Amino acid sequence: MKVIDCINKSDKTFFTFEILPPLKGENIESIHAIIDPLMEFDPKFIDVTYHREEIVYKPRPGGLLEKTIVRKRPGTVGISASIKYKYGVDVVPHIICGGFSREETEDALIDLHFLGITNLLVIRGDNLKSENFFTPDPAGHAHAIDLVRQIMDMNKGKYLDEELEHTDPTRFSVGVAGYPEKHFEAPNLKTDLEYLRQKVNAGADYIVTQMFFDNRKYYEFVGQCRENDINVPIIPGLKPISVKSQITALPRTFSIDIPDELVQEVMKCKDNSQAREAGTEWCIQQSKELINFGVPILHYFTMGKSDNIRKIARAVF
Repeated sequence: MKVIDCINKSDKTFFTFEILPPLKGENIESIHAIIDPLMEFDPKFIDVTYHREEIVYKPRPGGLLEKTIVRKRPGTVGISASIKYKYGVDVVPHIICGGFSREETEDALIDLHFLGITNLLVIRGDNLKSENFFTPDPAGHAHAIDLVRQIMDMNKGKYLDEELEHTDPTRFSVGVAGYPEKHFEAPNLKTDLEYLRQKVNAGADYIVTQMFFDNRKYYEFVGQCRENDINVPIIPGLKPISVKSQITALPRTFSIDIPDELVQEVMKCKDNSQAREAGTEWCIQQSKELINFGVPILHYFTMGKSDNIRKIARAVF
């Protein structure tokens, strides 16, 4: 079932979560270990992220530098298909701009459609660690809206090669990312909301937010979206604090604020185990408040482990 249909057919708040593909060299069992403990809570879909390769430049004789890929994750298409048919649950693979040409994107979309996977989360993706700014593939897309438009063209049976035969229309439903505290590259929130409105107008069915730790940020964001004629469902994305260092690392990485009350709770913890418990309890309370607010779905970022998400789900669902 498409995510948007799931939302429209019920007034209940559903549980969903997101997983990271394993590092190259690991097997599918590492994914099962994350998913298995969460299946009792009847997730309506599972997101599968895509992470770009990591590149370093190694010095070679003569002063030259050799571009070398040092970290690569298995393909999202294969992982998504494996999850869909093992667990019988809908999956939402992430489709990104970075590292892909338009032709490679089309090939991936053809494979996903063939496999019966019709939900997508479309994001630009991050720049490589070796880049100061995001640099698209020369034959790829620079912005998520361009990806949305390519997918909407395929839904109309329009492919890159106009002479391609058997160009049946696809049936993709697309979600896009929203930032309650604005994307760090946007000059201001008003501009960021305009970019988001354009993505929705291009064909996005719903929005999934960046993580936040103060529910008031989400409530204000929803209100601002509605004032700017963005009327699709807005799914809150939640990530519990799991180690003490995240108090400083998450704001630095994702340009978000962490409420002082949570900072104080975590800082007084003696170790990461206590910090994980404090983060879990905070997320439980966040989740309960958001359900009372009437959110359609609570979406959790597992970040490679699910024990804390399981505790949250048991307390909330």
